[in-house]
Amino acid sequence: MIYRLLADAVLVLHLLFVIFALLGGLLVLWRRALLWLHLPSLAWAAAVEATGWICPLTPLENRLRRMAGEAGYEGGFLEHYLLTLLYPEDLTRALQWQLLGILLIVNLAVYAMVWRHYRR
Repeated sequence: MIYRLLADAVLVLHLLFVIFALLGGLLVLWRRALLWLHLPSLAWAAAVEATGWICPLTPLENRLRRMAGEAGYEGGFLEHYLLTLLYPEDLTRALQWQLLGILLIVNLAVYAMVWRHYRR
């Protein structure tokens, strides 16, 4: 039971990291100091997508699921709704490049807003 809860916690953390990497620049509008947390997160997310690396949270979650006696990603609410978002079955290098493009375009737009905001 504890391993499943830990695996679910890692899944939620992973999703929050993805959201932060994608949209965390908006938080910089609120607190400028978050820039120093967001930029490394953005760089890591871009590197993972560009190189095809596996985020360390993925094997950690899988190991915890195996320790919980689970064979896959079926089951509760978290798995049903969040896993396909983080781990699409048809993830290819081409799709990873598209995700990288989305990540960069969104963040360029966000940081253009941040720049304009702090320039005023």
